[in-house]
Amino acid sequence: MFVDALINLYTNDIEAGIRFYRDLLGLEETFRTPCEGTPEHVEFRVGGSTVALGTVEAAKRVHGVDATPGAPAGVLVLWTDDVDAAYERLTSAGVPALNPPHDAGNSNRSALLADPDGNLVEIVAKVARPAG
Repeated sequence: MFVDALINLYTNDIEAGIRFYRDLLGLEETFRTPCEGTPEHVEFRVGGSTVALGTVEAAKRVHGVDATPGAPAGVLVLWTDDVDAAYERLTSAGVPALNPPHDAGNSNRSALLADPDGNLVEIVAKVARPAG
């Protein structure tokens, strides 16, 4: 019935969102509309997934909804090889830290940050289990 998915996050400042997702996180921008001027929708690829940003104005115009960025109702989880290094790089660039790197169980190490709108972004890595 369904063949693919896209996660769309609403934003109050799409240019700040682009800098965060493309420039700081390194996600590949694959689509934007309109092509000229300030976009109202931008898509990024990470692995086999697509994450998009849409403006609150577009949410109202296109879907008739009042979007409220930063009211946590979910979290974007991004897998990395080294949570501590990614956390240090992002927080050094001014990304708000909500929970520093910690062992989260199930052989995961994670940290929680916020994008420019306050949406939750969790970075996670598998950690080696001790022998025995």
